[in-house]
Amino acid sequence: MSVMKRLSMIFKSKANKALDKMEDPRETLDYSYQRQLELLQKVRRGVADVATSRKRVELQINQLESQAGKLENQGRQALSAGREDLAREALTRRNGLNTQIADLRIQYNNLQGEEEKLTLASQRLQAKVDSFRTKKETIKATYTAAEAQTRINEAFSGISEEMGDVGLAIQRAEDKTAQMQARAGAIDELLASGALDDFTGQRDDIQAELDRMGGGTDVELELARMKAELGQGPAPKSAIEAGQPGQAAQPSSQPTQQYRQPGEGL
Repeated sequence: MSVMKRLSMIFKSKANKALDKMEDPRETLDYSYQRQLELLQKVRRGVADVATSRKRVELQINQLESQAGKLENQGRQALSAGREDLAREALTRRNGLNTQIADLRIQYNNLQGEEEKLTLASQRLQAKVDSFRTKKETIKATYTAAEAQTRINEAFSGISEEMGDVGLAIQRAEDKTAQMQARAGAIDELLASGALDDFTGQRDDIQAELDRMGGGTDVELELARMKAELGQGPAPKSAIEAGQPGQAAQPSSQPTQQYRQPGEGL
């Protein structure tokens, strides 16, 4: 295949594809219906023209018959008056008119037959046009419904795709939120356990040291208690007896003795 033939085929295929996209079946049906109406109108005009010609021939026949009747009466009057020659002339003219009348009757019959044929054809064409109009409207309604359904399906398809993307976005957001919540909970646990220092609040070094010492004392008291239970040492002292920091000494129930300096009176 030559290059020109290939280019021609490609051009025709693309042109057909473009025409298919541009063509609207409803417009094509309306155009076809309009053409049929125009043809029907031409047939009706033809019927009217034939009927007009037939009527004109009929008028001519009537006129010639009237003249023929008049000539016959004139011939009778001429014979009554003894004018045979005049009667012969009247009858001769009447015979000529009868010949014309016979020819016109043949033409009249032909026109009448043609008119009947055209009238029948017009009626049949009218029936076809009416049937086509009904079918056209049915096809247009079906096409319109199919087109609307296609658009609805395409819209639903687009919505489904968008909802799928939205679903993925929501899933990613939920996963990220859960991850952030887990991270925040882990940091809170680390801060609570002391594994991480909280630099967001005001740091109290004294309270931190006291908490550390208090924690150590609790361990020592628990260890001394376990030794006492095993008979390996005395019972542990209380926090007051041990003199833990931060514990205030209990006041003694015995009155305190006042000391005097030498030389002071009793």
